[in-house]
Amino acid sequence: MAGTSTVLEDSSLLSRLDRALLPIERVMALLSGLAAFSLMFLAAYSVSAREFFEKPLLGYVDYIEALMPLIAIMGVSYVQRSGTHIRMDIIVGAMRGRVLWFVELVMVLLILVLMIALVWGAWAHFDRSFDCARPLCSRDSSIDISMPLWPSKLLVPIAFVVLCARLVLQAVGYARALWLNLDRPVAVPLIQSVAAQARAEADALEGAD
Repeated sequence: MAGTSTVLEDSSLLSRLDRALLPIERVMALLSGLAAFSLMFLAAYSVSAREFFEKPLLGYVDYIEALMPLIAIMGVSYVQRSGTHIRMDIIVGAMRGRVLWFVELVMVLLILVLMIALVWGAWAHFDRSFDCARPLCSRDSSIDISMPLWPSKLLVPIAFVVLCARLVLQAVGYARALWLNLDRPVAVPLIQSVAAQARAEADALEGAD
């Protein structure tokens, strides 16, 4: 799908909730991008220090371990909102009307069930590593520099909770479209044709000039 959002908006409560959640998702996606960007500097510094001073960055692997939840998970809800996850658009794009909305609803509900289970498991994983009776409130730490791991583990259930909220909104949007047989429902990503994708990408490039 094109990089630009295909989510429609109106004055309904569902659309207002969609727009209220969007700034949170944007901040999380920004943090994810900054974390990925910072890894380039850490890698450059570690390699340069190893090459010129024979002293690489201490705890480089530990920093990667701590940043990985930021990079891999924090932006997932924003991508779900815009519908830019990898998906079988060839199959789904051939569907129309209530069949399309039913299939989308079922897929979103299945993802929601999975994410609720992952929230429970991720929180339990964080809880095992967090203990304020210990130094730095940590029961476990990284190997090289003993960095507490519970902050990184806490980010996972937080990101998953935001994703669950997004999935609930999309489930309501698809259920509403199924019930009312809407052509262009709000608060859900709409599938674009190849021509529409190309036009949206061209418009985005023109806007960047």
